[in-house]
Amino acid sequence: MTTLTIFFCGTGSTQFDTTNNNYWNGELVSTLASHHAGREFAEWIVVDGPGTSNLQADELFTKSADYGLSGTLFGKGWEENVLHAMNIIKGKCDWQREQLTETEYNRLKAAGIPIEDVKVEGSWFWRKYNYGERSITQQQLQEQIIKTFRKDGILPTKVNLVGWSRGGISCHMLANAMYNDSALKNIPVNIFAIDPVPGIGNFQEHRVKLNANVKEYVGFYARDERSKGFSCVIPQTATGTRTHIFPIPGRHATLVGNASADGVAGPKVLAEPGQFVRHFAETCLKRWGTPLTKTMNLTDADLKQCGDAMVRDAAKYKAMEKSSYTWFTELDQGERYVSLGSKGVPFSSVKGAIYAPDTGLTTSVLDLAAYRPIR
Repeated sequence: MTTLTIFFCGTGSTQFDTTNNNYWNGELVSTLASHHAGREFAEWIVVDGPGTSNLQADELFTKSADYGLSGTLFGKGWEENVLHAMNIIKGKCDWQREQLTETEYNRLKAAGIPIEDVKVEGSWFWRKYNYGERSITQQQLQEQIIKTFRKDGILPTKVNLVGWSRGGISCHMLANAMYNDSALKNIPVNIFAIDPVPGIGNFQEHRVKLNANVKEYVGFYARDERSKGFSCVIPQTATGTRTHIFPIPGRHATLVGNASADGVAGPKVLAEPGQFVRHFAETCLKRWGTPLTKTMNLTDADLKQCGDAMVRDAAKYKAMEKSSYTWFTELDQGERYVSLGSKGVPFSSVKGAIYAPDTGLTTSVLDLAAYRPIR
């Protein structure tokens, strides 16, 4: 039996954000991935977000282009990210990087490995360099890791998904792709999403609605985000899916460890939201069977201290609402405008008996009993 955990980074975020200066203790998704105690590819993977210049291109199980700015603006590349994750689940790539890169070629040459000299093709203006073929591709190595270390068969028995921003929406997309695949439809899925934001024009059904294969959904949402085009998604879940949604003070990046006063850059000022979300991400993942090291293990007293600090700093979080990642801000009756499924509604209107707790996005960080369903 294998529990596979897939970590989807947000737009512009990568697996290397564990040491990004914008996050005082590491960006949440990349850091959680680095703390997984199991075998990469067999038991976990981390997927760089759209708009990251395709740093993982050589390792993907499906071919992807470098979408550049269109990745940042429109999420281009996340469909390939989802297909890559699907292929990882199945343990079989549909594409391999067969040619050596210049860096690999130079490393092998320097080590004295007998390989052919680089071939130069084309005219002076259109010169191309062929560095030769890999004897074994990255994908072949990873497929073998999966075959060797997944227990009781290639397909995992459970899939846990974690994602921030467009990475959170990627969790929705992957869960739906699994549901529509006959080989993966019956694998139970759990999702921990942090402020899932699809961007303008990306509210199609497979991004805002979930099917019955999702057994539990936990979402944390930034109460004080006001950037135009940053409407977050509270997905429509299936009957029987345990659904938990919580509001947290701060902006989009505040929830994953940015502790600056404006939610962009600066010294550690408002760290409590990130600590709060990280603790419950770790709690949920461990409860779902994901082995983690270096967990926070906050006590009720620690959580109360975090909650008290967030309430005390209410004016600082309120001031964040004047900032925008996209130069423009938007309001709906003085609060954030969100997408409930595909319907736009005010932030605080999202509550009711389908959620546990039923206070939904009006839940207080001081009400620790409200978090009991996810502990």
